[in-house]
Amino acid sequence: MSSEPSIFFSDVNERQGSFLRRTLLLGGGATLGIVALTGRLAQLQVVQAEEYATLATNNQFNFRLVPPPRGLIKDRNGVVIAGNRPSFRVLVVRDETKDLDQTLDLLGQLLPDTLERRRTIIREVNAAPRFSPVPVKSDLTWEEFSRVNLHAAELPGVMADMNEARYYPHGGAYAHVVGYVAKVSDRDVKAIRDKGEDPPSILFNPGFRIGRQGIEKSLDLDLRGVAGGNRVEVDARGRVVAEDIAGSRPAVQGAEVVLTLDNDVQQRALEVFGEESGGCVVMDVRNGDILAMVSSPSFDPNLFVSGVPSKVYRALADYERKPLLDKAIYGTFPPGSTFKMTTALAFLDAGIDPAERVVCTGGYRYGGRTFRCWKRGGHGAMDMHNAIKNSCDTYFYHLSNRAGVDRIARVAEDLGYHQTYDIGIAGQSKGLMPTTAWVKKARPRDPVWHPGETLSVAIGQGAVAATALQQAVMVSRLANGRKAIRPRLIKSIGGKEQPSGGDVPDLPFSDQHLDIVRAGMAAVANDVTGTAYRASQLGLGDIKMAGKTGTAQSRDYKAGESRGPRNAVWSRRDHALFVAFAPHDAPRYAIALIIQHAPSGGSADAAPRAREVMKVALLKDPEMRARIERPLPPEPTGPISEEEANFGAAPDAPVDEAAPSARPAPAASSGPRPYLSEEPR
Repeated sequence: MSSEPSIFFSDVNERQGSFLRRTLLLGGGATLGIVALTGRLAQLQVVQAEEYATLATNNQFNFRLVPPPRGLIKDRNGVVIAGNRPSFRVLVVRDETKDLDQTLDLLGQLLPDTLERRRTIIREVNAAPRFSPVPVKSDLTWEEFSRVNLHAAELPGVMADMNEARYYPHGGAYAHVVGYVAKVSDRDVKAIRDKGEDPPSILFNPGFRIGRQGIEKSLDLDLRGVAGGNRVEVDARGRVVAEDIAGSRPAVQGAEVVLTLDNDVQQRALEVFGEESGGCVVMDVRNGDILAMVSSPSFDPNLFVSGVPSKVYRALADYERKPLLDKAIYGTFPPGSTFKMTTALAFLDAGIDPAERVVCTGGYRYGGRTFRCWKRGGHGAMDMHNAIKNSCDTYFYHLSNRAGVDRIARVAEDLGYHQTYDIGIAGQSKGLMPTTAWVKKARPRDPVWHPGETLSVAIGQGAVAATALQQAVMVSRLANGRKAIRPRLIKSIGGKEQPSGGDVPDLPFSDQHLDIVRAGMAAVANDVTGTAYRASQLGLGDIKMAGKTGTAQSRDYKAGESRGPRNAVWSRRDHALFVAFAPHDAPRYAIALIIQHAPSGGSADAAPRAREVMKVALLKDPEMRARIERPLPPEPTGPISEEEANFGAAPDAPVDEAAPSARPAPAASSGPRPYLSEEPR
C-alpha cells in the first residue's frame, strides 16, 4: 500500500491579518518618530534657538591669548639694558598636523638643528592646549624664515611668524643683577597653586616667558603686562580661516623699570675683572643709589630666553669660578683687613686711646700660639692711625680683647654687616658676624667663645663673612659720616619713584671717632708709605681717594706653609679686597671690590681695578668734572707749612677717652659730613 505526499494551504484571511498588524506597528512607530523629531526640531529652532545660536558662534570663533610685550628695564640715564626685539619663529599646531612625526621629519630637512631637540619638541607639542601654536625654533634667519614659508603647503600644521623676544643688548654686564626670562615650568605653576591661587591662563601659552633671576624675577608681575587676545574664526577642524579684528584686544606692555645703575660704570666694572672672579659694588654715599653691581665671570642671559642647551648649562654650572653665582650679593668672603676700620671704631667705643702705641715685631704671642702680622720683621711702634695706614695686624691682635667680640659685632652691624637689604632682589646672603651668643648655637659641643678667636675676628678673619654689597654699605656709611645709608637699586617702577636710601636714621658714632678712622683710610691711599699709595692715584687733579686694602685667607695654612706664588692652584689662593670712597675731602662715591682667589693681594690686584672703576664714576659726575677741569692753584713760593708737610700723619692731639660713643646731633645739612682732612684743599 503506497502513501502519497500531502500539501497543506494556510488560511488566506489569517495571512492578511498578520500583514495588517505589522503594517500598523511599523507605521505607528514611524509616525511617532516623525512626530518626536518634529517636536525636537521645533524645540531647537524655536524654543532654544537663541541658546544654540550662541553656542554655534562660540564654536565658530576661538579666543587665543597673546603674550604682552615685557616692560623695558633701563639704567639711570635711559639706556635700555633689557628690551624686546623682533624675532622670526616657526610654530607647530598639533591638531592641524596629519602626522606629527612626519611633519617634524620634513621640518628637520629645512631646519636641521630641530632634529637635536626632537624629543623636547614632541613633549612640548603634546603638552600644549588644543589648537595652540607651539614654538619649535625662534630667532630664525631670513633665509630659514623664507625656506619654511616656501614649503608651507607641504607642512600641514606648521607656520612661521614674527613675535617679540626678550633681548639683553649688553650681554653679561647685567646678567646677575637684571637676570633673565625663561619658559614657564611645572614648578612655577605648582608654586602658584600651593599658595591657593589659580595660575593665570597666559602661563600656559607656549610663547610666554617668566622672570628667572634678579630684577626680572622680583618685578615679574610689574614687567609682565596684561595679555591680549585674537578672536579668530575656525573651521570644523579648528583651523583658522579669518580673524575678527573687532573682537580682538591688544596686549598691554609691562611697566617700565628704571634702575639706579649707570651703564658706563657697570660696563667698566665688569671689564676690569678680565678673567678673574669676584664682585664689585659702587654706591652714591649721599643717597645709597647703586651705580654698579657686578659679578665676574658672567654669562650671556640671551642664551636662556629660548632655552639654553643642557651642555652649555652644565659647562656654566660646573666651572669652578661659578659664573651663574652672583658674587656681589650671594657670595660671602672674609673681609680681611678691610674690616679693620670696624675694629678701630669698636676700640674707640671701648674707650681705647687712639694714641696708644703697640710695638709690632712681626707677630703676637697669645695662648701658646703666635699670630703673625703680614709684615715679617714687624712695623715697629704703631698707634691707631698708623695701624690702619700700614694695616698692622699686631696692633689689632693686641687690643682686640679689650673691646671684645660682642662690641666688635655690634659696631659691624651698625656699619651694615650681617644684614640684607631691600634692593628688589631676594635671597641675599646675610654673611656671618660671630658673637658669644652665636657660638652657643653654632657649636653646641664647644659653646664657649675663646679669647683667641677674637684676634682673628679683629682682622676680618675667622668666622667673619660678608658680601661685596655689605662692604659697599660699610664704606658708604663711613664716608657719609651722618646717616646709616641704605642701598637702593630700583629708581622707579612705571614712573613711580622709589624711596631714597638716604632717608634713614643717624649713625651711632661720634664725629671724632669717624674722623680718626677716615684719616687712616686717607693715609692708606695718599701717604707714600700707605699700603695702596701707588694703586690709588686717580690722576684727576686734586680729587683723591681714601681706601683700605685687604688680603683674606681662603683656607687654613699649616705652620710655616707659604701662601703660594702667583701660579699656585686657583682655588688655594687668598682673596684680594679693596674698599674706598672719593673725593676723600667731600665724599660722593664708594666702592667695594673683591677678587676671589687673586694672584697676589689687595694692593696689587683689587686696588688698581677699583681705581679704574672709581674714575669712571667721578668723570661722569658734572660737578666732579668741573672740579677736575678747573685750573690748579699756583705752587707756593714760600716755605711749606707744617700742616702740609705732615699730611697723612697721625693727629698730634689724642682723642679724649671719655668722648661720647653716640654721634652728636647733625648739622642742618643732610648730606655727607665733609671729611676733616689734614690736607689743604
